[in-house]
Amino acid sequence: MTMRVAASILLMLGLLASCSDAPVASSALPLNQILGGGNTEGFLRADTPREFIFPADHGPHPGFRNEWWYLTGNLETAQGRRFGYQVTFFNAAMRPPEAPGAASAWDSERLWMAHFAITDAEAGAHEARERFSRENPGLAGAQVSPFKVWLEDWTLTSAGNDYPWHLQVADEGLALNLDLGSSKPPALQGQNGLSQKSPAAGNASYYYSLTRMPSAGKITIGTEVFEVSGNSWLDREWSTSALADDQSGWDWFSLQFDDGQELMYYQLRTLSGAAHGNSQGNWTDENGIQQLVSNSEIILEESAWWASPAGVDYATEWRMRFEEHEWRVKAVVDAQLMELSIPYWEGAVDVFAADGKPVGRGYLEMVRQ
Repeated sequence: MTMRVAASILLMLGLLASCSDAPVASSALPLNQILGGGNTEGFLRADTPREFIFPADHGPHPGFRNEWWYLTGNLETAQGRRFGYQVTFFNAAMRPPEAPGAASAWDSERLWMAHFAITDAEAGAHEARERFSRENPGLAGAQVSPFKVWLEDWTLTSAGNDYPWHLQVADEGLALNLDLGSSKPPALQGQNGLSQKSPAAGNASYYYSLTRMPSAGKITIGTEVFEVSGNSWLDREWSTSALADDQSGWDWFSLQFDDGQELMYYQLRTLSGAAHGNSQGNWTDENGIQQLVSNSEIILEESAWWASPAGVDYATEWRMRFEEHEWRVKAVVDAQLMELSIPYWEGAVDVFAADGKPVGRGYLEMVRQ
């Protein structure tokens, strides 16, 4: 879901525009203002259904304020050593495309940010990195033919317009080098890809996922190199506004079950922390057939918590019920906090049936304001 990165990237606008040495405090930019319906003039809106066309929609969508390519995955070595990873490429427009720009070559319309994290389950460790850049062919951008998304030397590429994709990220003793396939067609989230986040028209995103991407490659941590394989998940969203004034934060689950099915569900939160009525998800069966999941069909209960150094509680164990299913979703490592421009919890999880049998793996994101 990754709407939280919009907040981080907008925090950095003043930094890069003025060459200051530090971003402004995050408390000055509440999420429901950054991601709400204000300041939308001149931008396209996600307000009506559209036809999705692939591979073209893997590329950029100019005219919208925000867009991201968001990858997570659970990987392991042949000996069973477990890792989780997250790589997100995000861009946000500082002004509508029609607005006149200044003469400076650096005064590009869009600002880019990327996040990278590795969880080492055996070591109980989680490390995260981030980068920022203005859009520029030599620094950051996206294109569809051949497919490429990049921020400096952090890249997601394809030799053509098909799989495999190649993901390559390295920074300060942490590196990921993966080949990514896709075993299912894109899952269109919401109503045929229009994902409504709040009741107001246009407070929505165009949203699809690649729910099962066979993955293989290498993870480097310090001087150790691990040959790994497993499954990844891609989320793609573009929008101009999303949250309403009564929304603040969310819980997002992407779960891959051992029987070949997947569940995405995001629980939006009200200002009081309760589940919002626009929470929803998508069930994808083993054949790629999709089913919209409404908030009335999911029961979520928190059962264990981890407190961040700032004193924010994040639920690291959940009970989830959907139709005849009942699962326990548990963090692989409790302390998977992304301590970046705006902190949020993002990490690998295991999924257990009611009888305790392991039945899947996935990723969980929690944003608290």
